Amino acid sequence: MSRAAEAVEWFVDATAEAGISFVHFNGMSGAYYFPEVMPPGVGVFDFDNDGDLDLYLVQGQRLGSGAPQQPPPEALKGRLLRNDLRVAVDGTRTLRFTDVTDASGIDAAGYGMGVAAGDIDNDGWTDLYLTHFGRNQMFRNNGDGTFSDVSARSGTDQTGFAVSAAFVDYDRDGSLDLYVGNYVVYALARDQRCANLAGVRTYCPPQVYAPQPDRLYRNRGDGTFVDVTARALVGSALGRALGVSTADFNGDGWLDIYVANDGSENILWTNQRDGTFRNTALLAGVALTAEGQAEASMGVDAGDFDNDGDDDLFMTELTGEGSNLYVNDGTGLFEDRSAPTAVGPLSLQYTGFGTAWLDYDNDGWLDLLTVNGRVQAADGETLGPFPLEQRRLLFRNLGNGRFEDVSARAGKAFEMAEVGRGAAFGDVDNDGDTDVLVGNDAGPTRLLINTVGARQHWVGLRLVDAKARRDMLGARVQVFRGDGVVLTRRARADGSYASANDPRVLVGLGASTEPPRVRVTWPDGLDEEWPSVPVGRWTTLVQGSGR
Repeated sequence: MSRAAEAVEWFVDATAEAGISFVHFNGMSGAYYFPEVMPPGVGVFDFDNDGDLDLYLVQGQRLGSGAPQQPPPEALKGRLLRNDLRVAVDGTRTLRFTDVTDASGIDAAGYGMGVAAGDIDNDGWTDLYLTHFGRNQMFRNNGDGTFSDVSARSGTDQTGFAVSAAFVDYDRDGSLDLYVGNYVVYALARDQRCANLAGVRTYCPPQVYAPQPDRLYRNRGDGTFVDVTARALVGSALGRALGVSTADFNGDGWLDIYVANDGSENILWTNQRDGTFRNTALLAGVALTAEGQAEASMGVDAGDFDNDGDDDLFMTELTGEGSNLYVNDGTGLFEDRSAPTAVGPLSLQYTGFGTAWLDYDNDGWLDLLTVNGRVQAADGETLGPFPLEQRRLLFRNLGNGRFEDVSARAGKAFEMAEVGRGAAFGDVDNDGDTDVLVGNDAGPTRLLINTVGARQHWVGLRLVDAKARRDMLGARVQVFRGDGVVLTRRARADGSYASANDPRVLVGLGASTEPPRVRVTWPDGLDEEWPSVPVGRWTTLVQGSGR
């Protein structure tokens, strides 16, 4: 990275300047209800098809009858913010968001946990699925700035304690199916009382409550779903799901599902290509750590950090455990490289949640960013009102299998401590680098704008089908750089923690200025190539228009 880049803040907190004033309310009243420490997720997606990313912010509710310790906002429901980005002739960008929740028809008044985004009916407009402690909701995008609540009609309005969800076309029929990661069986009336070693009451660990089974819903092709969990998830593995990430881990052309569980073995649902999955996590080496331990996995993401053409796994963990990095050998077998890569030791002091592989400096190597916040007070602390704050972490990929902690050089946004939970990643200002939307528990939402990535060369790709122009989640992209390096990425909106990411693909080219050749493997298994894709701009690749 150049000296000029080193001299500026790499990420700038643009929350206030962009007109965002959202504060999350978790309902805490001193009763230490378990759900209070888990939300919120956040989402970035283009709901109005104008080419820029809008925001969805998850909100909480009062829990029980006690008086809340923080003043609740006037309207306790999730918010939809429209991106009114303006780009001047000289390239100057003015980023501003407008709250359009009331006009949109989205009435998310439950105790929100997370958000997933995808086009469920192939009409070219992105729909929303909201997970709750309570009843989940599905909102269909009507294409005119409004949404309709189709929760019951879609067949996905399960009740329980769901956190992360992912849209994935697991059967390659051209319609997005839905995986819902459920956490624990919990009700306020059956809340347990727990204390720390000093005898001070605190939040209970998840093992106090039984796990709630995850659900898999198959899309019938018309935006309605049927629950196929019993038939499709062979072996009925149970965990306390917090993070969900989908990718073709074994390279057979069919999408698999990885589930990060809290305090129990993680799950790798390997697609059997017949409508069913098998949990191969133990055999694949991603159920437990190298020491054979089940850890408190929260956030998760899949990406090719070592540029060898397959998806590796990263997940955040509890303070004292350290984050985990599993390296894929290309066949869906993994090796725990948390210690050799340094991400494990560098994260030991933190409880991580939202995370992603992102090339923040566009040098062609995927870096790591995590948002953090404890779930238990430190020894001697009492929870009043919510002293669980931790700062964010940024790990730079050195390109040799190791990472360095560059958080101290990333700017003031990485100096502040907050109770970080959800994180959504995408190019919010369309300038060619990855920005971050952070959801803080019982705190303000933060929009962190990347200021350095666009100083190197890049190519931006939106991958859509020919009929409806819907985002082709799960598509695999290979970018053949002018110097012979091949960079492999995928279109995905899942991963992180309870959040929805930019479905577009942004690839850093470093110093390479030559328009790259691009090969796309579509979710149905077909390959296409584009011999020369423009550098330094966003380009839409339509299935069927390549060679």
